[in-house]
Amino acid sequence: MLFTTLLYLSALSYCLLFIAYRYGWSSTPRTVAPVPSPDHPFLSIVIPARNEARHISDTLHSIIRNDYPSGRYEIILIDDYSDDDTGLIARELFRSHPGINGKVIFMKDILGDDPALNAYKKKALETAILTARGDYIVTTDADCIVPPGWLRHFAGVYTDPDVHFIMAPVSFIPAHRKDLCYYFQSVDFMTMQGITAASHTLRWGKMCNGANLSFSREAFSAVGGYAGIDHLASGDDMMLMHKIAQQYPRALSYLRHQGSIVHTPAQPGWKSFLNQRVRWASKNGKYKDIPLTVNLLIVYLFNLLLFTGSVLACFRPSLWIHCLIILVIKILSEQLLIVPVSRFYNKQKELPYHVLLQPLHILYIITAGFLGMAGKYEWKGRVVR
Repeated sequence: MLFTTLLYLSALSYCLLFIAYRYGWSSTPRTVAPVPSPDHPFLSIVIPARNEARHISDTLHSIIRNDYPSGRYEIILIDDYSDDDTGLIARELFRSHPGINGKVIFMKDILGDDPALNAYKKKALETAILTARGDYIVTTDADCIVPPGWLRHFAGVYTDPDVHFIMAPVSFIPAHRKDLCYYFQSVDFMTMQGITAASHTLRWGKMCNGANLSFSREAFSAVGGYAGIDHLASGDDMMLMHKIAQQYPRALSYLRHQGSIVHTPAQPGWKSFLNQRVRWASKNGKYKDIPLTVNLLIVYLFNLLLFTGSVLACFRPSLWIHCLIILVIKILSEQLLIVPVSRFYNKQKELPYHVLLQPLHILYIITAGFLGMAGKYEWKGRVVR
């Protein structure tokens, strides 16, 4: 009886959370496409790269194809000890486009062969930012494809002088081979993107993705960059955002425009997908953001109770009906948010997989959350903590 009561109470909390998320998403203002101005701010695009020889050319070409004046931005690629030709490919591409302000920095040339680091990516970003000329830094990953109006949209938001940090949407590059792993990732990631926008509007926790964000040099310098968080391997995006939000509480903005969506590849398999999510989850306990922590706990405990109830139902068949009711509540609650978000990302055809893959989703939430607490994972050939 007590367990059933806890199960329904957790379901109620979960449902109310997603009702709030739906309201937050619906209330997030659509960013109006900016009118081109002769006074374009100078933007510094910073790309940390490790072992991305397969993708870096496509990424850089997508940036070069932007409709932003080429003289008003620079591209800084920082090669993070790649074992392949990532940096050399980028350098050759910049040489073949003399009208583009592009340069490649090799971490090895600055720090030597074997630096004692845990947060390589933060060090790479910091190194590049210190050499940047722009008043505003824009970051993406070395395997992403950016849209033609990408920089113009960021510049448009910065016409408001009070803005110092911009979160922007990310989606998956449509896979050539769409299997269950792809659809699972796509629906899960789309949900997180919706929560990112909704949470910002509700001021219920702050989330972002380093594949598509921007911040002012002023704010980065004012908070001391990555100082204080540079011992942690992950969190170069969200931890910096939380530092800036503490000093500039009203200076964050969400860029809600389909023309600003950056596309990133899905993980190729279940193992790499789980590794990525464990990496993301490993930083959850490091935030001083109480609303975000509470929301994460609601989601984790609800899924844990539902899984536990399903196991207990094997020995107490009377629990099955309660577990099924709770599962229906879970699906309907999530679809309150996922349905409108799928329209924004043009992924309505993927909605059936949200229902079909529910058992996997419950297991994934529990597993990634648990392993994330250990804080140890493998990423791009490195085992970090």
